[in-house]
Amino acid sequence: MFSELRPDIHKRLEAAVLEIFSESDFHKANIREIAKRAGVSFSTIYTYYGSKEGLLFACVDIWMGKLTERIIDHLQGIEDLKEKLRKVFWVQLDYYEKNPGLGKILFMTLPMNTWMTDKTFEQKKMINLFLDVLRQGQKEGVLNADVRAGVLLDFILGLVQRSFFMWIARGQKESLSGQANTLFEMVWRAISCKT
Repeated sequence: MFSELRPDIHKRLEAAVLEIFSESDFHKANIREIAKRAGVSFSTIYTYYGSKEGLLFACVDIWMGKLTERIIDHLQGIEDLKEKLRKVFWVQLDYYEKNPGLGKILFMTLPMNTWMTDKTFEQKKMINLFLDVLRQGQKEGVLNADVRAGVLLDFILGLVQRSFFMWIARGQKESLSGQANTLFEMVWRAISCKT
């Protein structure tokens, strides 16, 4: 949908959505305020997105696509499974540290029940990338095969989410990505096969 808009309008809408939804309650955010901050007509937003949810999901999809591409880029040349997972874990923490507004929207503002009904929730490219790595580890006997790869992924992503919102709650005093190695070693001990 953004591709149908002029790039300057797209950029202004993204900035307004990020600012409004990361700093206020989802239910208090409204199209009129977004339109006003973006300098876009109310009717333009409704014509292209239909609702505030449609606009927000379109933006989140773009931002998550950027995270996916960053993960793919960072995985180039890494062969070792543990190091692949370590890098994926670090990239996520680093991305949310550098984009705290997105983290707030995903983990603190956006009602999951609402987002789960939209196709953008699936994030198929990113999730399949994660699952492929985890399944590879299970097949090689490196990762716990007693549970589905999706359960391993839930465990990892749950820690990313909890780490982010507690980082926000504690006032962002330390680097979020600076704790990645310590946290990842805890994750690794939990998901790897015991030798």
